[in-house]
Amino acid sequence: MPPRQRLSPTERRAQLLTVAARLFAARPYDEVLMEDVAERAGVSRALLYRHFPGKRDLFAALYQQAAEQLLAKTRLDPAESLVEQLTEGLDAHIEYFAENRNTVLAANRALAGDRLIQTIIANELDALRERLLGVLPLADDTTREAVSGVLKSWLVFVQVLCVDWLTEETCTRTELRDVCIGAVLGAIRPLLDEDPAPDWP
Repeated sequence: MPPRQRLSPTERRAQLLTVAARLFAARPYDEVLMEDVAERAGVSRALLYRHFPGKRDLFAALYQQAAEQLLAKTRLDPAESLVEQLTEGLDAHIEYFAENRNTVLAANRALAGDRLIQTIIANELDALRERLLGVLPLADDTTREAVSGVLKSWLVFVQVLCVDWLTEETCTRTELRDVCIGAVLGAIRPLLDEDPAPDWP
């Protein structure tokens, strides 16, 4: 075990999450052991458990951090092209999914019944839906409610499609992204008076 570094609690937590992120990305969830995380981080198991009571708590903290980082990369501005912003946001998510395949599969498959993990996922999807609603040309509350329902379903569609893609890559990343963009534009256009993406056929 390497010499333990003296870090503040915040720095130590960040270090442990960084180490855990690498391990969960490299191995299926069931194969990641808390002992491995402690060893890789150069800390005792007791110290690791003081920060995270169990593997599920460690994974949840890691996935919450990832969700926050992905939300930060998903910028939406009504003054800019919707297609360009959807492209940027989807590219960031798909890149994370591809680079952290085991992590994403753990959250959506191995831990599909875990309430905490699913709440993290649901909260991110709700935040993305609110951001999209904020940049779309919605005429009134009735239109907003209709579009909101469509976006909620679309985000679940994207989630399921991307997780399935991780299991079997039947298309390229670009094709996957464009399928997602085409699906949402096709779904919301009939509900809007103004085309939100005239630059998309």
